[in-house]
Amino acid sequence: MRLQIDREDGVVTIESTGSGRRRIEVRPRPDDAYVPVTACETSYPVELIGKILEVKGAAWLCDEILREEDPAAIEKNLRADVFPYFPEVGFSNRRILDFGCGSGASTAVLARLMPGATIVGVELQPRLIEIARLRAAHRGFSHRVGFHASPDGNSLPADIGTFDHVFLSAVFEHLLPRERQAVLPMLWRHLRPGGVLFVTETPYRWFPVETHTTGGLFLLNYLPDPWALRVARRFSRRGLQAADWNGLLRDGIRGGSTREILRLLPQDGARAVVLDPVRKGMRDRIDMWYEALDKTRRMAAKNVLFGVFKLVKLGTGVTMLPVLSLAIRKEPR
Repeated sequence: MRLQIDREDGVVTIESTGSGRRRIEVRPRPDDAYVPVTACETSYPVELIGKILEVKGAAWLCDEILREEDPAAIEKNLRADVFPYFPEVGFSNRRILDFGCGSGASTAVLARLMPGATIVGVELQPRLIEIARLRAAHRGFSHRVGFHASPDGNSLPADIGTFDHVFLSAVFEHLLPRERQAVLPMLWRHLRPGGVLFVTETPYRWFPVETHTTGGLFLLNYLPDPWALRVARRFSRRGLQAADWNGLLRDGIRGGSTREILRLLPQDGARAVVLDPVRKGMRDRIDMWYEALDKTRRMAAKNVLFGVFKLVKLGTGVTMLPVLSLAIRKEPR
């Protein structure tokens, strides 16, 4: 079977390859439009592919599919960010909240990695939830994975209950300052005593290179907001000439820090304890970062960075890494 879909933003070809798999190719319009991934293979049915195409557009079709299907994408990051703290079996019979689940890629990966857990995904946009539900049904997770639309960006659906673990996977950096002040205390209240809040894949606010939104501008994170906006517009290679500051904040330009997150968590009745990794001989988050690296190339440079990060921590107490990978336990006082 070969299906060609001609859209205003591009031409998408879907072709069966056998064994229930399909190959997708994307030709964008205009020809020089940015497309992160132009071709991919997937086990997704045509209905799910079509829904992703409808919501995400041609340019982001393969990227969205691979977020869940490629083991080197979200799955690799979650393994690196979570399992140094707890073994996989530690999540059995636990109730987990995937806040800001988007199209359900992270939720599906969590369900695959934690087969004994019940997972609730919460997302603001109903169109994304449609994709998430189709994904869960395709994977056979619907009996223990549910999705709910949030009434607004600062609250959870009524009667959603409490959770043993709360995940913010690549979410915190996209919250505006006022939203952070509302969302973090709200999630903390829904976390059971002894539970853990995971904040992962969020760029570190004070890292010397801003890689998330502008593509690698040096020292941008230390500039005042008006200067940072001017520099991003002028020097970023990601076409930010017309960007405004609120849009860049929504895109994650300011990241987050451990101090900021702890300051936002309520301290009445419980205290927030930042955990250290305990598995595979790891002692801190720098060890976690190093363990997750691709060891097949540029190891000399990576070893130098590892040494620099360790020295910075030894001299200042600060963990200077490109991204946060935090596990924060809610301990009763």
